[in-house]
Amino acid sequence: MPKQAKAKKKQYKKARTAKRPSVQELKRKVAEQYNVVAAEVPTELQGKLTCRSAYVMDAKTGKVLYDLSADRPGQPASTIKVLTGLIAIESFTGNEMVRASAYAANMPASKIYLRKGASYQASDLINAVLLASANDASVALAEKLAGSEQAFARLMTKKAEALGAQNTICKSANGLTRPGQQTTARDLATVFNRAMRNPEFAERMSTLKVHTSDGKVLRSHNKALWTVDGAVGGKTGYTAAAGKTYVGKFQRDGQAIVVALLGSASMWNDIATLVEHGFSKQEMIASRHDGDAVAGVQVSQVSRQDPGEKHVDYAMLTLSGQKKKIKM
Repeated sequence: MPKQAKAKKKQYKKARTAKRPSVQELKRKVAEQYNVVAAEVPTELQGKLTCRSAYVMDAKTGKVLYDLSADRPGQPASTIKVLTGLIAIESFTGNEMVRASAYAANMPASKIYLRKGASYQASDLINAVLLASANDASVALAEKLAGSEQAFARLMTKKAEALGAQNTICKSANGLTRPGQQTTARDLATVFNRAMRNPEFAERMSTLKVHTSDGKVLRSHNKALWTVDGAVGGKTGYTAAAGKTYVGKFQRDGQAIVVALLGSASMWNDIATLVEHGFSKQEMIASRHDGDAVAGVQVSQVSRQDPGEKHVDYAMLTLSGQKKKIKM
C-alpha cells in the first residue's frame, strides 16, 4: 500500500477514535437512561446525613438519584406499615367491622387504645395505621385478614416481593422489632412508589388529619407534609433497633421522587437534604440528556418493563450510525 494511502488511513482511524466516547461513557449513558447502575458516590453528601442508609429514586422512571448503602438490611420500624395499610385497602371495602383481640389491644404505643372485644370499622383502622401509626390497629387488621399476625406477616413478605422488593422479610404487622425482620432503603422506596399508584392509598397518605366514625381525630405523623415543599405522602418509623426510618414521595414542577432512609439520628434534616439533592440531580440529568441530544447521541429502548418488577432490559445504543445490543 502506498505511503500516502497508509497515512490517510491512519489519519482517518485517529479521527474516528477521537470522536468515539469511551466504553465507560457509553455505559454511563445507558445506565442513566435505564436505571442499571445509576448510583453515585455517596461522598457527595458526606457529612450532611446522619442515616445509615438512604435511597432516592425518580418515581416515574425508577432511576437512581442517590444511593448510600441502599441494600444494607435493617429493621424497618413503622415504615413497614405501608404494606399493612395497602393489603388492607385492597382486601376491605371499608365498611367491614374488625374485632380487637386482647393481643391487639395490648400492643405498645404508638396506638389508638383499642378495647379488647370491641369492634371498629376497617376504614378507621386503616387510617389509624397509615396516619397515626397505630400498632394495635395494625395487629387487629392482620388478625382479621389472616387469622394471626404471623400469618399476615408472611403475606406482607410476599406482597413486598410482588411489588419489587428483594431483601424484605416481615415478622410483624406493625414493624416492632422481631428477629429476622428486615428491609432496605431501596426496597422501601420501591414498595412505596408502587403503593402510591393505588389512588385510595395515595389519598390516605396525603391526609393531614381525619375523623373516625366514633369521633376520634387521627393526625398524620408525617411532618414533611407541612414542612417540605412538594410532599405528597410518607410514613415514619422508630424503634431503638431501627433508629428513625422514613419513606415518602415528593413532587415538584412535573417531577417526582421517592426518598427512603434507615437508621437516622436527625430524620427531618436528612429528609430535607435528600429531597433537595434528589430534585437537583434530576435537573442535572435532564440538562445532560439535552446536551447528549445536541451531540447526536441517542439511546432508544427495545423492550422495557416496570422498573419495580423483576426483568431483563435490552437497549440499542446508537452512535454515529453504529448499533449495539446491550443486555442490562
